[in-house]
Formats: sequence, structure tokens, C-alpha cells
Amino acid sequence: METQDPAARAIRAVIAGSVQGVGLREATRRRADQLGVRGWVRNEDDGTVALHAEGPSAGIDALVAFLARGPRGAGVAELSVHDVRVEGHEQFAIRGVSAGGFVVQEHASSTRHFDLRLEVAQTMRSWAVPKGPSLDPAVKRLAVQVDDHAIEHNAFEGPTEGGGVVVWDRGAYERGGRVPWPEALDRGHAVFVLHGEKLQGGFALQRTGRAPSSQWLLLKRRDDEARPGSDVVAERPASVVSGLTLDEILQAGPPRS
Repeated sequence: METQDPAARAIRAVIAGSVQGVGLREATRRRADQLGVRGWVRNEDDGTVALHAEGPSAGIDALVAFLARGPRGAGVAELSVHDVRVEGHEQFAIRGVSAGGFVVQEHASSTRHFDLRLEVAQTMRSWAVPKGPSLDPAVKRLAVQVDDHAIEHNAFEGPTEGGGVVVWDRGAYERGGRVPWPEALDRGHAVFVLHGEKLQGGFALQRTGRAPSSQWLLLKRRDDEARPGSDVVAERPASVVSGLTLDEILQAGPPRS
């Protein structure tokens, strides 16, 4: 278990005024990196910018001074700051910004399953999820890590020689957590937020054994998009591209040569 630096200080801050859409988050990230400060910054729905920062006290003080005046183009009307518990972040991340695309394809070959794919470093990290994703936080889905796939494969849908594929869901996603990606995946625990047509909100992938184990669990986090007791796979079986189900694709038969 990692120990926290006893000299580290942590704060939560809210910046109000003309602070969204003016580069405040990126400027804050750069300044935090210069100061050796970790944490996160994000836009809130009420027009403010929220921040968690932790690190050396001198670095925190310098970051607060930077936030009070803001970067060029920002109009800081109010800055509220209070001390909080150090959480142990290993990066300073901008929350609410897309990290790339994701896709869930339902696939029939030797077995029938779902493939969850997340864009990481210009490729798609992939997990086979036999029962498909769930929006119920009480449900733990087995997810078996498989070979990476090319981004170009994300849009494929139709019959194949061994079965068929439909694009069950797709969209953008954000990376979360205290550890930067892809290191979070290498360590075996990664949290992320999906913005799909069916899947919304926070999820986590948790490896169930030591690396290089391919066995993971896919979990829905408890948030406003969670739907306890639901079965989104059964409720919404159709492709988000064609509107067809996998059964309808399979009935069309293999592609003609």
C-alpha cells in the first residue's frame, strides 16, 4: 500500500466568473505540472470550474495565486478554496474532455458475445464481455481482455463467414481515476465515463488476477445514469447504426463472394 507524503496538502476550489471556454482548464493543467501538483480540473454545469489539487504546500499556494488572477482571457469573479484530504493522485487531469472513441459490438462466431473497445494510443484496447454491459451497479460482468483492434474496425457491421456483427453502441469516452492511462490499464484498474447512445456514465474495469491475467470485471459506477435492476442488453438489442438486431443480421446469411 502506498503511503502519502506527510508534507502534502490538498485543496478543493471553485472558480466563478467568465471561466469556461477561455482555456482555463488547459492553462491550469500546465501550471500544475510546472509546480509538481496533481489532481483534476473540470467544468461544472453551473458555469463554474471546479478543481482538486494536492502536492507541496508552496506549489498549492502558487496554484491558488494563479487561479485568483486566471490566464489571459478569463474573468475570475470569485475563488473559493478549502482544504481537504490528500487522495493520492498521480496526474493532473482535465475532466470532461473526450479521450477518444469507444464501441461495443455484438458478435456471433464460435460463441455469442459483446466486444467492448476503448481508444488508447491510436488503437482499440478490447475486452470480450459474454453477457454484455450492464447499467446496474450491482452487476459484475466478466470481461476477457483480447488482442487490440484497429480503429477502422469500429464501424464494421454485417454478416461474416462465421456469423455476424452489429454495432450495439458507440460514442466518446473520458478517462478518469488517479493514475494516468495507459498505466491504469497496465496496473489493472481503470475508471472511465461513456457517452454512448445506450451506455452513459461512469464504468470501471478491474483485473481479477495478477498480470498477465486476461480476466477482468466490467462494473457500472453508482451515478445519475445507473439503472438498478435493468437489463439494457435485453431492452435495447438493436444496432445503433442500422437498427437491426444481430439475429436479423444472421438471418441474412454470410456475405456473397
